[in-house]
Amino acid sequence: MERVARISEIIAASPLGFDDAIKVGFERASKTLRGITGLRVLEQRVSVEAGEIKEYRVRCEVIFVLEG
Repeated sequence: MERVARISEIIAASPLGFDDAIKVGFERASKTLRGITGLRVLEQRVSVEAGEIKEYRVRCEVIFVLEG
């Protein structure tokens, strides 16, 4: 059986940390994409206000297998 995968890029954020931002992104992607086989974190950034970190952001690739 042959399989074909696709990759979609997402950006997710959390005030709690990078791990939580990844979970937020995965949970949201899971609502619309079926067959997710993995995530690859491409980039991590933080939003800073008044000298404090306010938000952790991740840019991820979501890998999923196409149905059919």
